[in-house]
Amino acid sequence: MNDEPPAPDAKRAPTLAQQVGAQAARKLKARRHPTSAVWFGLGMMGLVGWSVVVPTLLGAALGSWLDANHPGAHSWTLALLVAGLVLGCVNAWHWIDKEDKAMSEEQEDAKDE
Repeated sequence: MNDEPPAPDAKRAPTLAQQVGAQAARKLKARRHPTSAVWFGLGMMGLVGWSVVVPTLLGAALGSWLDANHPGAHSWTLALLVAGLVLGCVNAWHWIDKEDKAMSEEQEDAKDE
């Protein structure tokens, strides 16, 4: 018979009691900070909004200045407004992706406990 304990690095499936305990701990944590999720959501919405608005307005302002000082056949305002909008959307996507990965890692860590 082999009475040796398993190696410490061996991954074992958590028991039902461990799964229930981890879920209960997550629920207790959420109940202690009920408004943190709301404020986090509002903060993220503000971050996404400003990360799109600021480059768009800067592009429009720069384009307007270029149109006033260097007139041409094409509108710099429209071109830089669209460029700023695209840049802002890419920036917002980056932030949302980063937060999504952080939340996924946090959930994975909670499952491992």
